[in-house]
Amino acid sequence: MIFVADFRHDALLIWRMRMSQLFETLTVAFEGAIACVTLNRPEKGNAFDADMHREFPQALALIADNQDTRVMLLMGEGKTFSAGGDFSYIRQLRGDAGLRARSFDEGMAIFERLVGMRVPVVTAVHGHAMGIGATLVALSDISVAWKNARIADPHVQVGLVAGDGGVIGWSSAIGFSRAKRYLLTGEVLSGAEAHALGLVTDLADTPEMAKVQARALAETIAALPPIAVQGTKRAFNALAAVRNGEAQRVAFEAEHIALMSDDLEEAVAALTERRAGRFSNK
Repeated sequence: MIFVADFRHDALLIWRMRMSQLFETLTVAFEGAIACVTLNRPEKGNAFDADMHREFPQALALIADNQDTRVMLLMGEGKTFSAGGDFSYIRQLRGDAGLRARSFDEGMAIFERLVGMRVPVVTAVHGHAMGIGATLVALSDISVAWKNARIADPHVQVGLVAGDGGVIGWSSAIGFSRAKRYLLTGEVLSGAEAHALGLVTDLADTPEMAKVQARALAETIAALPPIAVQGTKRAFNALAAVRNGEAQRVAFEAEHIALMSDDLEEAVAALTERRAGRFSNK
């Protein structure tokens, strides 16, 4: 029986390794009790394109199914944590109803799996975090940011609703009024300002130290009694479920209406061309 158990364990490890190798836009590494997810499109600032938007919830599901994992560590490759949504992907969504439908389901899966993760999520913000990048930070349980990182949710600036979880995440982290202040303007916070407001929990002096400190926190949690940690996390998850209610679905539906607007195309063009936008409310 010991041989059979070991064989099954080895087979499971091989399966997980193969699964992680299937991802093209991110990596998943099971390092003992820590599952490390790294956004891996550094040449594009780890912006979410169609592939990353599809693969990220798959990675979350893979981690949730791994009973050996006690904490998830989220990081980004290169100089940027995440530049947000890839403009080319946003334009694709506007013109493709099928892709919009798939994106809706994937977005809900990202939100629900991240917020409902059975283990704590620790995020290292070593560089700029924009749009969905900032949302991932706000929805994390613990986050360490470089003091000079730029953090913002500029959905409204590109003609979109902050529908990817930003309304929930920012409101939970910094309060309802302050969340409205920043999500209705899209203005940028430094890592230090985000820490002062409570959007991130810990501050680092350098980009490298953000990753070092985040990993140290992950290791601390991984060494604690898992029943106690995961029970506490489950209670927080239950509180979040009650608080969120229907707000997230409303936000996603509103974002997908905005995706079809002429103002979206104009906003993206204006930002790309570095000029003021001319919006028609259509």
